[in-house]
Amino acid sequence: MDSQNPSAQAPTASRDEAKNHPSRGTSAGVVHENAPHATHFTVVGNHLAQHEELSLTAIGLATHIQSLPTGSPVDIRSLARRFPEGTTRIAAALRELEAHGYLRRTRQRTAAGHVVTRTVSCNRPLGRTGGGNTRRPRPEPEPPPRRRGTQEPPRRRREVQAPPPRREAQEPAPRRREAHDPAPRRREPRRPAALPAVPQPAYATPDQVQTAIGILSGLRRTDTRLLISATDAEHLAPGVVTWLERDVTPDCIHRALTTLLPAEPLRRPAALLAHRLTAQLPPLPPFLPPRPTVPHPLQNCDTCDRAYRGPKPGTCGGCATVAR
Repeated sequence: MDSQNPSAQAPTASRDEAKNHPSRGTSAGVVHENAPHATHFTVVGNHLAQHEELSLTAIGLATHIQSLPTGSPVDIRSLARRFPEGTTRIAAALRELEAHGYLRRTRQRTAAGHVVTRTVSCNRPLGRTGGGNTRRPRPEPEPPPRRRGTQEPPRRRREVQAPPPRREAQEPAPRRREAHDPAPRRREPRRPAALPAVPQPAYATPDQVQTAIGILSGLRRTDTRLLISATDAEHLAPGVVTWLERDVTPDCIHRALTTLLPAEPLRRPAALLAHRLTAQLPPLPPFLPPRPTVPHPLQNCDTCDRAYRGPKPGTCGGCATVAR
């Protein structure tokens, strides 16, 4: 009876769901399927992902900002173009992150005088560790019952520190100017941009330059918007001389510069004239070789019988002078 049958089939082991299922000990909890990341990943602390006071929008926005490279725009308008939440919810989430130390926004003035907002993202603010939520203090155990006849020792009062006030997103107050501070720099007026280049002639004579200045100064008689300064006229004169070198009459130049003007006001008429002188420059005239001169035939003078060249027979130049 104590002998064993080695050929007997072993009983089939039943599956214990609570033992073999990956979610053992939970009824409907999450099951993680984690894969290691070698590239394109961001480390986010549980103090942010499991924050008790931040909203879900603020947590997701902080995760997105921490995943961006340095220098990426994180202003409200840029984030509103990226996400469908809208400017109101994104602005509220940024204020939450700033109040809990995950974001710092300061306004600075650049060397050019513009005011810009500098945003600093903190992946672990002060007072936060790399773990999960901040643990609440455990309740102190109740003291054991004292015996009769014994005096209860005085209890120490525990000082309860008030929580630090939240830092709200406020604009920095303007700093008062001290007596030793240097005077603010005055903004210099912006200088107008240089006029476009105009064609340059091969050789400009003083008469041609004077004619070009006269053409430019006469444009305002056709359209008052074409009133230009003397400096602009000196800049545009070589371009007009180039047109004159190409056998273009002053009237044709006047019509080319004054016809088909835009209806709206002209901010810089000299720039428009420089563009037309360059874009509508006519081609060079065709080259015409000079006609060869045919010499007159030889004639014999009727008075002195000398030979001379002339179109018809008669007297030579000397005899004609003596006869007079």
